[in-house]
Amino acid sequence: MNTDFYQLKVKTPSGQEISMTEFKGKVILIVNTATKCGLAPQFEGLEKLHQEYQDKGLVVLGFPCNQFLSQEPETNDTMVESCQVNFGVTFQLLEKCDVNGPDTHPVFKYLKKKLGGWFGSKIKWNFTKFLVDRNGYPVKRYAPTVKPEAIEGEIVKQLNG
Repeated sequence: MNTDFYQLKVKTPSGQEISMTEFKGKVILIVNTATKCGLAPQFEGLEKLHQEYQDKGLVVLGFPCNQFLSQEPETNDTMVESCQVNFGVTFQLLEKCDVNGPDTHPVFKYLKKKLGGWFGSKIKWNFTKFLVDRNGYPVKRYAPTVKPEAIEGEIVKQLNG
């Protein structure tokens, strides 16, 4: 279980560093999010997956991104509250980051290298999703329009090993 994925680190909106090693043995759903995106209702579906499967080993990580038509205007300070109030989000949100370009967050550099998409490795829009298995290996990439409930079967499959 010592994949390169577990060498990566992320930060919470308040700046606290989290090592991906904290999620060893868990199935992880990583999503680039945006509160003002037309796909923002997916927050509710992501939260439902979080509530349903967190005790079975699922971790949902939301990475807010403002690279697509500035659809994440919230600051790190206000974003968590906005997601809680507007969408009921309790899953882990992280600090705002870039998912494309020269300042791409290392998590997205890694995921895009392992799982390219229709547009090469570039992320096309908010709510692109990556599923990482219990051993830290990316297993599937989902387009922004794929709703969280549509990937529940694959999550269950990964949770059941």
